Amino acid sequence: MKLRLIASAVSSAVVALTAGVVFAQANPANSAYLLSATGAANNNVVRSGAYGATNGSDKLCWRTGFWTPAMAIAECDPDLVKVAAAPVAPSAPAMPATPSAPSAPSAAAVPAKPVAPPAPSVQKITLASKALFDFDKSVLRAEGKAVLDREIISRIAEVQKLELVLVTGHTDRLGSQQYNQKLSERRAASVATYLASKGVAKDKIETLGMGKTQPVPGVVCNQKNRKALIACLQPHRRVEVEVKGEIVIRR
Repeated sequence: MKLRLIASAVSSAVVALTAGVVFAQANPANSAYLLSATGAANNNVVRSGAYGATNGSDKLCWRTGFWTPAMAIAECDPDLVKVAAAPVAPSAPAMPATPSAPSAPSAAAVPAKPVAPPAPSVQKITLASKALFDFDKSVLRAEGKAVLDREIISRIAEVQKLELVLVTGHTDRLGSQQYNQKLSERRAASVATYLASKGVAKDKIETLGMGKTQPVPGVVCNQKNRKALIACLQPHRRVEVEVKGEIVIRR
């Protein structure tokens, strides 16, 4: 059985846009994509080139945290937008051989109803930053490389047709947004570099740094002791890796 692993959940708060950004159209009143403040109404979804691309032709629409496959638009995710199949007119019944003995319509003459493809599934792998990096660092630890081998590389190896690997870095609220933005970008880049060293095509890898703009919901930390506060904020310090492609699951 073939399932599709689809990238999801990109942020609505991006501090800096890369060069060569292009746009697509979405309804501002009901959009789950990141919208440009300067783009025209018919060209307002922020898109960026893939990590390591040389010609800028591979573009990715940036999504908000509440995006779901049901909210996809054709300009960004054409494989998720179902095109209604044209109705199939039934064949006319065969003419009766004689007026007294009409023949029944042939079952083979009526085309079978098209079977809709299964809805794509969505999977996102979240790794705690402490499993990959030392506190406030962006250099992968040996243990972090082992985690990536086990949790990411092994899964990518099962993908038959890899389309995208999206790596997103996040930080906690300690420190300025400017500092945390750079730290999250460096961590995402470190993971991307390691994946590329393991054979993942660079032009399939996209990196994002979200700084402290996307804290994990429900985590409340008000400790006065800094060490206790740092420990409480750990869930926010994370790296998310999303894989889009076709995978064959053997039962």
